[in-house]
Amino acid sequence: MIDASAKRAVVLVSGGMDSAVTLALAREQGFTCHALSVDYGQRHASELAAAERVAKMLGAVEHKTVHVDLRSIGGSALTADIEVPTAHSAGIPVTYVPARNTIMLSVALGWAEVLGAVDIHCGVNAVDYSGYPDCRPEFVEAFERLANLATKAGVEGHRLTVHAPLIRLTKADIVREGRRLGVDFAATVSCYTADAQGRACGACDACRLRREGFVAAGVADPTRYRDPAGA
Repeated sequence: MIDASAKRAVVLVSGGMDSAVTLALAREQGFTCHALSVDYGQRHASELAAAERVAKMLGAVEHKTVHVDLRSIGGSALTADIEVPTAHSAGIPVTYVPARNTIMLSVALGWAEVLGAVDIHCGVNAVDYSGYPDCRPEFVEAFERLANLATKAGVEGHRLTVHAPLIRLTKADIVREGRRLGVDFAATVSCYTADAQGRACGACDACRLRREGFVAAGVADPTRYRDPAGA
């Protein structure tokens, strides 16, 4: 049974800065937020500990981590023994994880139905990003259409909405928005090769984009680096 008055939402929380800002925005908009993280076998597992911190810090009513073994199929530097590049390259990089956002949104969709929620929030971004095809507006729009075709809720007229509030923002815009919302970016982890303590390498694409966002926003970077001299 859908309870429209509850204004529940499932928010995908990875532990990175974008999903933290997405959760803060959903809370500001009055949603009761159920935070969802996916342990898909990623090498930067410390982001999952960050996700738990972020969910508590930003007022999610609960936080669930679902396990999906994408390491068993590999195909990405984040789920297989492929070196994470430290130089930006043209095209879709080897850090792209096949079907990751499709799977994460599908799990979020299933939980939303169970909760009686019709809103799903995700932090995908198509401006300052690594070029992943599943971060584009076309993908989000297509998944929303799928969600309304593939679910009992959608068929019964309870329209599901996929919110991607950061999709057209620059990293600097995201930093500024997070600052406005009181997000503690020091609690987040973005690095593809973060160590067990969540310290960043400072060299991968995720670190580069994050660092450039703080610089462009004129905000001090609170990221903890393994080698501060190389940050």
